[in-house]
Amino acid sequence: MDSRGMDGPRTDDLDEHRDRYVGDPAVRAAWDERYADQPLWSGRPNDALEVEVEGLPPGRVLDVGCGEGADAVWLAQRGWRVTALEVSGVALERAAQHARDAGVPVRWVHAGLVEASLPSRSFDLVSAQYPALLRTPDASAERALLDAVAPGGTLLLVHHAGMDTHRPDDGGFDPADYVGPDDVAALLDDDWRVEVHERRPRHGARAGAGAHHREDVVLRARRLR
Repeated sequence: MDSRGMDGPRTDDLDEHRDRYVGDPAVRAAWDERYADQPLWSGRPNDALEVEVEGLPPGRVLDVGCGEGADAVWLAQRGWRVTALEVSGVALERAAQHARDAGVPVRWVHAGLVEASLPSRSFDLVSAQYPALLRTPDASAERALLDAVAPGGTLLLVHHAGMDTHRPDDGGFDPADYVGPDDVAALLDDDWRVEVHERRPRHGARAGAGAHHREDVVLRARRLR
């Protein structure tokens, strides 16, 4: 499916869709506050994304938790038809400006992953780089990630290693509350082939949020049918 046939704002019309957020208002407010405090933009895509998509033919990609748009812009520059999902309106406005500066089209969706009601099995690549997806008893976020991948498509999920053992910070943020690659891997059945599931060093960690982490867990899986 061509992304132009899907509902939601694109690069050139984000402003008029600013108030069309779908999701938990408290989550939006928390992430808006975080982005308002300081820009988290490193200006470069995540290194695991660059490595793991090498050799994949460009197609339809969903960038989950796109932040300020580095991955989305990088993918669009390489011919991918990008849908970028983010809960923070502050981040999305910055991301849209970065895309305009780069001269690339991106479709922006201001929503939580579960609430976005994205077309099932419609993306050739679903990329979730360090996403803040809350764990729930029904594994709704994990299942939404899997459901978005088209037959023959790839799921790429990357997170900082050891997040499940980190202690909550002073603001009450507990990393163990959030979905990681192992949670998603546990749901994969015979319809999937795991191509990469490993812990690896972050070589040349980029500036910006998370730069102090030195290892990642990378899951890359292909939907067979």
